[in-house]
Amino acid sequence: MSQLVLIKRARLLDPAERLDQIGDLLIAGGKIAGFGEHLSIDGASINAEVIDAEGLCLAPGLVDMRVTFGEPGAEHKETFESGTLAAAIGGITSLACLPNTEPAIDDPAMVEFIARRARKQKRVKVYPYGAITQRCAGEHLAEMALLRQAGAVGFTDGSRPIADCLVMRRAMAYVSALGGRIMQYPEEPSLTRNGLMNEGELSTRLGLAGIPHEAEVIMVERDIRLAKATGCALHLGPISTGDAVQVIRQARAEGLPITADATPAHLTLNELSVEGYRTFAKIKPPLRSEADRLALLEGLADGTIDAIASDHCPQDQDSKRLPFAQAEFGVVGLETLLPIALGLVHDGTLGLLDLLDKLTRAPADILGLEAGRLQKGAPADIILFDPETPWRIDPDHLSSLSKNTPFEGRLTQGRVLRTIVDGRTIFNGATNAS
Repeated sequence: MSQLVLIKRARLLDPAERLDQIGDLLIAGGKIAGFGEHLSIDGASINAEVIDAEGLCLAPGLVDMRVTFGEPGAEHKETFESGTLAAAIGGITSLACLPNTEPAIDDPAMVEFIARRARKQKRVKVYPYGAITQRCAGEHLAEMALLRQAGAVGFTDGSRPIADCLVMRRAMAYVSALGGRIMQYPEEPSLTRNGLMNEGELSTRLGLAGIPHEAEVIMVERDIRLAKATGCALHLGPISTGDAVQVIRQARAEGLPITADATPAHLTLNELSVEGYRTFAKIKPPLRSEADRLALLEGLADGTIDAIASDHCPQDQDSKRLPFAQAEFGVVGLETLLPIALGLVHDGTLGLLDLLDKLTRAPADILGLEAGRLQKGAPADIILFDPETPWRIDPDHLSSLSKNTPFEGRLTQGRVLRTIVDGRTIFNGATNAS
């Protein structure tokens, strides 16, 4: 008989059902056997584990729909071992990894490789995207039907936008017939060539080439029109501009199957973080103006932006400790996803259940995963966290191989204390990760 686990006296939070109450949760056979007030275990189950949560928040494990690992091809930046450990510490129980690796995830063998590497770590659940085009080069379509059969949860070229309109139209028509979803990084590359930061007064003063707002909204408008023509479900992200939020809002009002995400960095920082040529704030899309940030928050609150994703993109010291123009784009975000996002609760932007919905149910539904809910019979992928625990983000204490966080030294509130996947504790804040 599988060991039973009873978590007692927890604040049960399930955004899918708007549940917020003190109670217990029972795990049996790696699945949620029940939850509610005053649960108990049969006295014959002498091997049962009882965890006293003492009022800690118990929620579905986080689902991160935008993660880049260095492996394969750039293991010095992040491996599956270091990346899944960082995810577990951050309370992420399911994640989707982008396909623009070396080699790219553009054939079934690579999808199976990702699945094997994830299973070997025995930590969080890793789901690969399949590439839209061969080598993520934006030219010739990959065998998306075979990728889907192998387990790809969506189709994207990752951080490489598909600029060729005909290629994207063909891809959307193909994926629509498969019943899948296209995920596009919205950027018109001809407008961003050599760009380094948000275009505006600050970029001029710093003498850095700018990336204009139009680069994002033009691609958003184009792809929404193509999605309407082909009937394809389309996900756009990360979104960084108020103009893009407004276009997506209009498309959703028309009933089009458009979803979007934003990152904690774009929701909590603006272009001023680049002052002093801080390469750890060099990100794509770039940190925008304060007006754009506020527009993102409005879109998050009204449901135009469905999900919050880390867009974890590890870059080693040799790639970041360079003059701004030569430094690579990207920030890490697995371990800071929840605490930074909780800042939106502490400042009154979102309620706790609303925030958790953006981190659990919504991304799980977009990806079609059995995750993001407290549901009887569902996998016991859950976290215990204290939303008030204060701590200072120290890059040296992050488990990712790369330390390129834009939140260095930031004081935050909220920390994951236990992460459970399929009923098994994979991280315990009292004893470190397993």
